[in-house]
Amino acid sequence: MTGAQAGGPADFESLFHKAPCGYLVTDDGGSITAVNETFAQWSGYAPTELLGTRLQSLMPVGDQMLYSTHCIPQLGIAGAISEIAVEIIAADGRRRAALLSASRSPGSPQHAASVRVIIFSAHERRMYEKELVSALREAEESEARRAQAETELQHLAFHDALTGLPNRAGLKAKLKTVLADRPPGGGTLAALFVDLDHFKAVNDSLGHAAGDELLKSVAQRLAPAAGESRTVARLSGDEFLVLDVFGSAEEATVLAARILDVLSAPILLEGLEIVTSASIGVAVSGNEPENLDDLVRRADIAMFRAKALGRNRWEIHQHAESDPTVDRLRALGELRRGISDGDLRVHYQPRVDLRTGHASGVEALVRWQHPTRGLLPPSEFITMAEESGLVRPLGAWVLDETLRQAASWRREGRRAAELDVAVNLSARQLNDPGLVTMVEDALRLARIDPAVLLLEITETALMADPGAALESLTALKKLGVGLAVDDFGTGYSSLTYLKKFPIDELKIDRSFIGGLDSDHGDAAIVGSCIELAHAVGLRAVAEGVETSGQLRTLKEMGCDLAQGFHFSRPLPAPRLKEWLDAHLGGGKDFQ
Repeated sequence: MTGAQAGGPADFESLFHKAPCGYLVTDDGGSITAVNETFAQWSGYAPTELLGTRLQSLMPVGDQMLYSTHCIPQLGIAGAISEIAVEIIAADGRRRAALLSASRSPGSPQHAASVRVIIFSAHERRMYEKELVSALREAEESEARRAQAETELQHLAFHDALTGLPNRAGLKAKLKTVLADRPPGGGTLAALFVDLDHFKAVNDSLGHAAGDELLKSVAQRLAPAAGESRTVARLSGDEFLVLDVFGSAEEATVLAARILDVLSAPILLEGLEIVTSASIGVAVSGNEPENLDDLVRRADIAMFRAKALGRNRWEIHQHAESDPTVDRLRALGELRRGISDGDLRVHYQPRVDLRTGHASGVEALVRWQHPTRGLLPPSEFITMAEESGLVRPLGAWVLDETLRQAASWRREGRRAAELDVAVNLSARQLNDPGLVTMVEDALRLARIDPAVLLLEITETALMADPGAALESLTALKKLGVGLAVDDFGTGYSSLTYLKKFPIDELKIDRSFIGGLDSDHGDAAIVGSCIELAHAVGLRAVAEGVETSGQLRTLKEMGCDLAQGFHFSRPLPAPRLKEWLDAHLGGGKDFQ
């Protein structure tokens, strides 16, 4: 089977490949791990060309951004997306219109998470439309049959086939009636976006038939709960919307609370009592004119916030509140320009040898000189860079700049010439097949000894895919660079991986160092970490040292290196040289 899971029955393999629609399996980042023959034939690619390719790369830029910034986060939160309109760039370069649906299966200790993607081409949709036209022509044989067919088609066009509720088109048609019936005193147009919690679990465990029954039951409860005068629609999947003119925003939130209460009553499915809940986003139209799509979009934003805050609750979206999706797209564009326009900066924090009291190296920490917000720390943009894929060019720039600076220090001589440099690697960089080549090219370009470079990886990143991590770290070690485990103590803290991976240094997380002056528990943890590092032949490094008392305790424990504000904040290269001259040039150290 081309990329499909081996070991399944032969008839399953045949169904997979001969399915009437394109069927793909990807990881959370969109990399294709399995693809059926239907999609390969439709797109013109050989299956081997598609395996390992990111699904987004088969789309135009706009659809790539839609999938990366909307679909992937929604898959992580809701577990599914339904009928997203995209274009697929075929092997011959032509764009082919398609409808994309996907569902995510969470990972387990034995298997990574996977995303199952179904792609229907516009061709299938046109065939469906032809069938409708054919049915209409047959109905034209008599006036009565034609009238009946027109009525049915009209109903199908504006209503959901499963629940009988208005669909999106029907909702827009209903809006005219809602606004026309607005009371003389005005009133406030509001939308309640209702999304079922854990609906995918019902589909996966009991089957789609049970899922359909659940949706019909929810629809039957929503309409009476909302009231006869209010419009209740099914948007897609497990998403419903209640639309009406309310006396106030508070009245809309009261209805949201009532809907939560009504949905909490158990439903009998397949002989099992299922208790369902929902996350509800409420959006109220302001004084400014607003179309239905904008109102629903804001309610959708509030609904996702309700899910993020624990589900089974409602949240209201203020009219002036910014749209996080738009804000994120804007920030991504600014960061992309910042990387290309040279707006990144590297600051260097000294790493002090506790035996000599002298700086033996520095850690390179990236900053972003934002055009309006000023100098931003990594916490403001690194996560966004990792999720969007920008961390690759960003990380490559930081590595090149740091090694260039290290080479410059060595040409100049004096104190800075003796410093090693430490650079952080993100989880995405660690899993990048081009990582080793990138590091090798950067070392060659800087013409610097690989032993000068120390690469830091968090223990969480190491354990995300231990097999791939071991392969990458082994290849990096062969280049001659040093390797460190960062933020030790916050993740697995396992002796097994300390022995397994070819690392040189263990960096104890700052959260434990901060308690050395007052917390005996933190002191015991730090002492154990230092002993553990030494037991397996690693250097122990303390992060976030801020007081002389912490420094004294670390020396007593036998810690090898330390860094933190007690010694210096991260500094630009010129100020680092001043710091070295001031603290070490005259014989002053940290003994």
